[in-house]
Amino acid sequence: MIKKRVLFVLILSMAALGACGRVGSPDDEMESFVYCLNEDRTGIVKVEYEVSSEDPQKAAEETLEKLREPSDDIEYVSPIPEEVEVLSCTLSGSILDVDFSAEYYDIGRIQEKLARAAVVQSLVRIDGINGVTFSIDGSPLTDSEGMLVGLMNEDDFVENTSSSPSSYQTDTLTLYFANEAGDKLVEQTVTVRYSSNVSKDKLIVEKLVQGPSGGDAHPTINPDANLLSVTTKDGICYVNFDSTFLTGEYDILPELTIYSIVNSLVEGTEARQVQITINGESNAEYKEAVDLSQPLSENTDLIAVREDE
Repeated sequence: MIKKRVLFVLILSMAALGACGRVGSPDDEMESFVYCLNEDRTGIVKVEYEVSSEDPQKAAEETLEKLREPSDDIEYVSPIPEEVEVLSCTLSGSILDVDFSAEYYDIGRIQEKLARAAVVQSLVRIDGINGVTFSIDGSPLTDSEGMLVGLMNEDDFVENTSSSPSSYQTDTLTLYFANEAGDKLVEQTVTVRYSSNVSKDKLIVEKLVQGPSGGDAHPTINPDANLLSVTTKDGICYVNFDSTFLTGEYDILPELTIYSIVNSLVEGTEARQVQITINGESNAEYKEAVDLSQPLSENTDLIAVREDE
């Protein structure tokens, strides 16, 4: 396994080393770092550190230990308060669940969001970890409104790490929906204006869930399905839905639902394959017709031939 270095500063006494790890802004081009809170607890900063283990489970455990270690450097604050214990750290497939003690809920609302961003983004830098879930004393983490936070990755925290204000951009997307007969995919081109804080791969899936804008195209994805996360890593786009996605909604070939997502993402992003997961798990099958246990490549055979071709 190619080691992807995950870094955090190891504070030693000046007498022992004469120096400590470098601290930089989110835009600092450090190669070896993890994220911590800045001294005012109003943002996050990069702090140099290199994890010693190549095993993703052990690397995650080591990283969490360092992220909880009190900081002696006035330029940053460790994201996990000392009173919050890490009860367990379990890697299932490429999804890491971190279980914290009940004291986690004592963290202030604003600081908690920043701490969560720092911890998650530090952990997904580890090869073999593509998403992170938090639980508190064995129960899934909920936000201030009682809603489940669910699976997280770096795309969920763009606003926390960006040093520039949000801007908007315009792009043209090629999306695939079902034809009227429900046996082929048809192409629909749409022009969208969206925030730079939203990744293009996530935007594509969100537009697919919303359905087509008229024409001969028909929706393929259950509109009640909750999109938990979308992230691309090493050429694979990981799309995570809740279990509602599996129920389907429309009288179409099951393959159309899956490959409307796969084909749209492969054509519109840098991803070469798409892995669809359900609540972070890849051991699912869509309507007993499509195996979701492995990443899927584009399927052009399902695309209807245009009449003008």
